[in-house]
Amino acid sequence: MIWGIAQLVLFFAVIAALTKPIGLYMARVYAGERTWLDPVLRPVERLTYRLAGIDPEREMRWTSYTLALLAFSVVSAFLLYLLLRLQGVLPLNPAHVPGMPSDLAFNTAVSFVSNTNWQAYAGEQAASYLTQMAGFAWHNFMSAAAGLAIAVALMRGLTRHTAQEIGNFWVDLVRSVLYILLPISILLALVLISQGVIQNFAPYHTATTLTGTTQVLPMGPVASQEAIKELGTNGGGFFNANSSHPFENPTPLSNLLEMLAIFLLPAGLTYTFGRFAKDQRQGWALFIAMALLFACGLAVIYGYEQAGNPVLAKLGVEQHLSALQPGGNMEGKEVRFGIANSALFATITTDTSCGAVNSMHDSFTPLAGGMAMLNIAFGEVVFGGVGSGFFGIIIFAILAVFIAGLMVGRTPEYLGKKIESKEMKMAMLYVLISAASILGFSALAVMLPAGLAGRLNAGPHGLSEILYAYTSGTGNNGSAFAGISANTPFYNLTIGLAMLIGRFLTIVPLLAIAGSLGAKKTVPATSGTFPTTGGLFVGLLVGVILIVGALTFFPAYALGPVVEHFLMHAGRLW
Repeated sequence: MIWGIAQLVLFFAVIAALTKPIGLYMARVYAGERTWLDPVLRPVERLTYRLAGIDPEREMRWTSYTLALLAFSVVSAFLLYLLLRLQGVLPLNPAHVPGMPSDLAFNTAVSFVSNTNWQAYAGEQAASYLTQMAGFAWHNFMSAAAGLAIAVALMRGLTRHTAQEIGNFWVDLVRSVLYILLPISILLALVLISQGVIQNFAPYHTATTLTGTTQVLPMGPVASQEAIKELGTNGGGFFNANSSHPFENPTPLSNLLEMLAIFLLPAGLTYTFGRFAKDQRQGWALFIAMALLFACGLAVIYGYEQAGNPVLAKLGVEQHLSALQPGGNMEGKEVRFGIANSALFATITTDTSCGAVNSMHDSFTPLAGGMAMLNIAFGEVVFGGVGSGFFGIIIFAILAVFIAGLMVGRTPEYLGKKIESKEMKMAMLYVLISAASILGFSALAVMLPAGLAGRLNAGPHGLSEILYAYTSGTGNNGSAFAGISANTPFYNLTIGLAMLIGRFLTIVPLLAIAGSLGAKKTVPATSGTFPTTGGLFVGLLVGVILIVGALTFFPAYALGPVVEHFLMHAGRLW
């Protein structure tokens, strides 16, 4: 256990060390300042603008920025839908994968354009090489770049003074891909190949096992997709087993690199925000709040997984089988990663909108699985997805300063901008939309035979499977309690709608806040101004996130993971 804790500490120490350099680099990219990649990429950037008819000097109001994002997403989703339906007659399909059914193609297209990467299919059985590269990998870049663009637009709104514009969506999108996502992905892919992640166009290979039976080994361009899958907090695995598959994640080093890639950009954005605000303490305050929530969630998941299942432990003692739950819950985990790295990966992937997994969350103990679900339900503000984590925690920062303003009886301010009724309405709309989607679709699923038919388990664990599915879809996470059978018309449609709601209906009020704050004057701080850089603000921010999450979701969780935990200790398993 001591060695496991040391690995967890090492991971976060590396992330903390990388936050400043990557955040500083992104700040320079979005400010249009010179970077060390300019000699190679600046001509490519200019050519892209010329070919696309983009004027990089022309900025947009928040309404135009939002419309550009929505239009780009609609067209991208439609093209991916066509590719999925027609992949059976298109090239680069050595396994002769047929076209996807219409409901699954809709769900998958929405999934990738919304940065969710929910997979109601097995990648090696349902997607051709062309679909994996021209469809999924392309959207892994573009949906992540769109998230970065929104985050930067919000930063401009928070830090600009009486400005009507919040940037140019197309410029932010291009710079996100060219200067950030593409170079790091290429480097990461090469390192992953060195660790044994496959990258080829070979047909599937039939091997003879030691027992004399045959097994089909899927091949494909995996490393290139694995890199952007993690870096862009996408999570869609090339294989159905995702990052627990040895062709995607073969070694402890590849596992560490993939976890670092998931947190790298979300953590760096906190430092980027400090640069935009011209006060680095603002960025570090958000970083510390995220770090505290991360540590709490990790402690719960690792603690309960290390404790194991008391029913199986007791059975092992009675039957003298020490192999049952030796040192913790190893069910659903790869031996090469163990409990510590499985718990860490689960915490990271549910703190972000990634969805990549190296163990099966459905096999976690009840409160460990419940904590993973709650990480997503918080709005994935604990570093969060690429871009989405930053704007999620800003929403809660606005709520926190509003509450502080009520306490002292003055108009709340954030970065010198007064938070008034319009901003509060938009912030609450952001929070309520997600909660309504998660709880509303879950309620629908438990009332209808089509929803109940998808459960693998009955009782509270079955409810947790359904809750997790809609939490993951609305939170644009993409991971799942794998026990649920989601490839049905009912789940493909409803989870698809949940993904659209969680991504795009929340972006509109968010960018409205950016436009509203950007147009306001900055008021000087006074003795009555609530500081947003110290421990008091960090504590209030963390408290608001926990209280809002508890008030919203505890009644549902009490019927799922909480009651399952107590029943487990009473000797009842589901």
